[in-house]
Amino acid sequence: MAPRRERVSTLPRLQLLVLLLLPLMLVPQPIAGHGGKYSREKNEPEMAAKRESGEEFRMEKLNQLWEKAKRLHLSPVRLAELHSDLKIQERDELNWKKLKVEGLDKDGEKEAKLIHNLNVILARYGLDGRKDAQMVHSNALNEDTQDELGDPRLEKLWHKAKTSGKFSSEELDKLWREFLHYKEKIQEYNVLLDTLSRAEEGYENLLSPSDMAHIKSDTLISKHSELKDRLRSINQGLDRLRKVSHQGYGSTTEFEEPRAIDLWDLAQSANFTEKELESFREELKHFEAKIEKHNHYQKQLEISHQKLKHVESIGDPEHISRNKEKYVLLEEKTKELGYKVKKHLQDLSSRVSRARHNEL
Repeated sequence: MAPRRERVSTLPRLQLLVLLLLPLMLVPQPIAGHGGKYSREKNEPEMAAKRESGEEFRMEKLNQLWEKAKRLHLSPVRLAELHSDLKIQERDELNWKKLKVEGLDKDGEKEAKLIHNLNVILARYGLDGRKDAQMVHSNALNEDTQDELGDPRLEKLWHKAKTSGKFSSEELDKLWREFLHYKEKIQEYNVLLDTLSRAEEGYENLLSPSDMAHIKSDTLISKHSELKDRLRSINQGLDRLRKVSHQGYGSTTEFEEPRAIDLWDLAQSANFTEKELESFREELKHFEAKIEKHNHYQKQLEISHQKLKHVESIGDPEHISRNKEKYVLLEEKTKELGYKVKKHLQDLSSRVSRARHNEL
């Protein structure tokens, strides 16, 4: 009987993949055989080893997104963050293409995750066409960005914190990053919720009730489980923001950076041995130090940008040249560190995820 069940489940799995992928195709996909900018020549890994002069990425669709982002006049820090995200996306997509050539990822799970990740990036930087998706332009705290959280609850908490007198300027900067991290988690949740809702609506139109029951007991239920985990993390994050905003920062916290805090909370409930958990804690310390270094360069880039604008307004060619050279160096360093932070985050998240799945 087992083989028969496997055959019956094959078609719904394929249909689910189609439904998950179609609504998420927010950017043009490769069209094979025409040699244009969406052709295999521009997007397949073996043909993408060399990028054209002046292009930031090897995949044409990512170059298009990058050019679109520059037209949106995002801040230098925000552009550097996007650049790091797109580099991670490019690496993952090219690796997936190699797996696909080798006949792996037959169920399309990795492909669906890649498309989901790209849509999170589109939402995070306002590249999906939604006006409210253009978040805050900087991770640094300043007069132009500090009131753009877009959620009345967060605005109220932030106003209370910054007028309470309980925080130093450094602590306010750290709290601001926690608010931004919380808003990003909400965006990721909304992207997943939208994807799942459209997939279920498609199934209700295409399949019989008996087929729906089978599918919901498999793939869709796993997606609902992920949705619940994200919602739980969001609620915990809001509780933490409320507590810190009212009480200030204590002196006994294990970690300070919000991404490290989230990972440590997940790790403590994962199936780690005591030795593995201690090893993970030390790795998080290294990760947090890397984030702090990245934050420092982001601030320096913002300062350099402001200084360059000032020098350009004066019009001294020699000073403009010197400041532009310094700015370019800081920009490249910020992009490089941003990529390393995001890669490290990805590795740590995968490590926790594997441990949590082993527990189930």
